[in-house]
Amino acid sequence: MLIHSLLDRDGSSCTLTYDESEGWLRATWRGYIDATEAMHGASEYLTHVGPLHCAYLLNDNSALRGSWFDSVEWLERVWLPQALQRGLHYVAHVVQADTRTDILTLTFPAPLVGMLELQIFHQVAEAEEWLRSCQQRT
Repeated sequence: MLIHSLLDRDGSSCTLTYDESEGWLRATWRGYIDATEAMHGASEYLTHVGPLHCAYLLNDNSALRGSWFDSVEWLERVWLPQALQRGLHYVAHVVQADTRTDILTLTFPAPLVGMLELQIFHQVAEAEEWLRSCQQRT
């Protein structure tokens, strides 16, 4: 189910969907996303997911190009507390295919014990499998 989609004039996009059969949210980022677009897309997540109160997010950066969101501080200080209030507990983060890394793999802190589990993946299928295993534990 499509929740929200942002399309920039250069063709880059952020699409937020809810996969009803799997029971998780999926944020799919494509193209070159600058810091403003990244913050806008992340903020739109907060705006639209409240009623779902979903504990699982697959954040798919595999189709991104160029450098990605460099404000981990903003994610920690602003976005994360609000996402936790909306029920987020598990994040499967798929890194960019062209670099096999991004800022989260380099700087994101250890998981918040009892509040959030973040796992980094290179393949979407691996991220999906991990989210399924998390669902079986809860």
